[in-house]
Amino acid sequence: MGSIYTFMVGINDYREEIATPLEGCVNDVTEAHRVVTARTAGGAKVRTALNGAATVGAVEDGIRTFLGAAGPGDTALFWFSGHGSQSVASGPDLLVEATGWNQALVCADGPLPDKRLGALLDAVAARGAQVVAVLDCCYSGGATRKGVPEGLTVRFAPPLPGWRPVAGRELALPEAPPRHVLLAASRLDELSYEGDFGGRRHGAFTHALLGAVRAAGPDATYRQLLSAAGARVQRSGGRQRPVLFPEVPGGTADLPFLGGAVAGVAGEHLLRFAADGWEVDCGTGHGLRGGDGAEGTEFGVVGPRGATPGAVVRARVVRTDRTLVDPVGWAPDAERVYPVSLTALAAPPTTVSVDDTGRPGAAALLRAAVASYGPGGGPAPLVRVVTAPEEYGDLHVRVVVRGTTARVLGRDGTEFVKPLPFATDGDAGRVVDCLSHLARWYQLRDLTSRPSVLDNLVRVEVVPWDAADGRALLPDGSGDLVCPYAPENARGPREPWVSIRLHNRSPHRSLWCVLLDLTDRYAADPALFPGDFIGPGRTGYALDGDPVRLSLPADRAAVPGAECRDWLKLIVAESELSTAPFRLRAWDPDGAGNRDADAADGPAADGVLRFGAPAPPPGPRDMGPVTQGAPGRWATRTIAVRTVVPPLPTAVTGRGV
Repeated sequence: MGSIYTFMVGINDYREEIATPLEGCVNDVTEAHRVVTARTAGGAKVRTALNGAATVGAVEDGIRTFLGAAGPGDTALFWFSGHGSQSVASGPDLLVEATGWNQALVCADGPLPDKRLGALLDAVAARGAQVVAVLDCCYSGGATRKGVPEGLTVRFAPPLPGWRPVAGRELALPEAPPRHVLLAASRLDELSYEGDFGGRRHGAFTHALLGAVRAAGPDATYRQLLSAAGARVQRSGGRQRPVLFPEVPGGTADLPFLGGAVAGVAGEHLLRFAADGWEVDCGTGHGLRGGDGAEGTEFGVVGPRGATPGAVVRARVVRTDRTLVDPVGWAPDAERVYPVSLTALAAPPTTVSVDDTGRPGAAALLRAAVASYGPGGGPAPLVRVVTAPEEYGDLHVRVVVRGTTARVLGRDGTEFVKPLPFATDGDAGRVVDCLSHLARWYQLRDLTSRPSVLDNLVRVEVVPWDAADGRALLPDGSGDLVCPYAPENARGPREPWVSIRLHNRSPHRSLWCVLLDLTDRYAADPALFPGDFIGPGRTGYALDGDPVRLSLPADRAAVPGAECRDWLKLIVAESELSTAPFRLRAWDPDGAGNRDADAADGPAADGVLRFGAPAPPPGPRDMGPVTQGAPGRWATRTIAVRTVVPPLPTAVTGRGV
């Protein structure tokens, strides 16, 4: 593996005449530095430029000289967190700017045009290095948009009159040079945001991408990371959609992140006896829940290794890099190190802020409903009402009460569900039921267990039913598999049919698999592939090989532009798991609530996902306990699918080439 060169730029303290200050950009770079260092075991060469030191000249020089030292087999990573800007395109720029705008990064002393940045990065790629740029800033044409939600800041700086591209500064490149890969925070016509995440200010995209990197296995590609980050960003609403460029299959986007560099993922997590007692070598930095409720997380010993079958340890204190645990019903040998895997995962609560200016007292009603919603009349395990932005969690929901209606919104004001009634005190409980449902759905969709020796051993392929060559679909620049309706016939547009196959690429392991379908109506169901073993080198088929119809929900007309989203969640394990925790009905404001008896097949009422063997069939009570199988390794993979009705064709006019 070659060397890794990383140049990171973060700017909070813009001068007044340049742009408004930001708060999360230096945090972005600090945390990205930490993640890259941890992933490469300190092997990456890192240079940073912060605040006033990040001038246009310093940024250009850092790319040209520091990243330019990367050669064949090396990786060069450029990371920018700060303001973005735009200016009206004119002349030759209009030939390549379909939006009519030029974009630029805003450095400490002014703009660095995107074309100049691209040329600098491509010059590094031309020397044989794998080059990737991560840009967390605005590329929006809607910078004058009003009503930015409270707690969020837009990373956009309006251009000053003197900001114009400088002529004659482009680099001479070979014909058809190698291209860098770009992971951008948002599309060209969208804003990018920063907000509070777990008590620290970060860019929404940076926070999501670093979480995806922490969870990623050694061969995760840039395309996979972008897809995972995009899913995480959606928890904050729908305005900001990260994109990948170029998205051409088989290109740089499908190379492994940082050339596959990763430290310490040769096996599972390890249980060992250290200065503070028994500990497992993962913590909140690996996605575990800290603070109150963390004791719901458990680890099972993988294989005998001197332990009793089914030996488990339970979390006591979850720190950033490790978890202090207590053995449950057994005494491990202090001289041994045991491989363990997560068998029960306590998810962090969804945080909720309440705006009751339209109905004073509504916030108090909601707090009371949350305090009594949980098992035995206790607090709701997955919902916590907060008041300060620094308390906001990864999944944060704003409840805005006006008159007799409550709106459930993301950080950026996007509605999760249709408005709910809030006319009586009892309606507060229904709102909490909705919040709990959302929290459980996101808990399933974002479920991950990393690292794992099972990562990427099972490949999920979605193939158009009528594809003559049998080729699987590949994600677009947003990380989605796009499945369009067929052209209209006598009965209207026809929904796409696909075949979904699960290929076990392991040469010697039989692996148990379940494929969940998580819908944008907040449902989860394992009906596609409800759980079975797939032999080494063999293939399993969803619905036993029958076509899978990707139709819009009944309440959405199949009109041009209509769409729906699904997330296929693959869970792979060495032994059979119970699928009960993976079932969740679609949210229905008029249907049964999550805590009602007829919804008991959903995720556990205490908010903990448990990965045990299937429950035994009901029988006489005097037959004694059933011995569960020893816990094994497990891994996950998420595939985003977007079903669309294509827009009607329109006449094309304008410049010809």
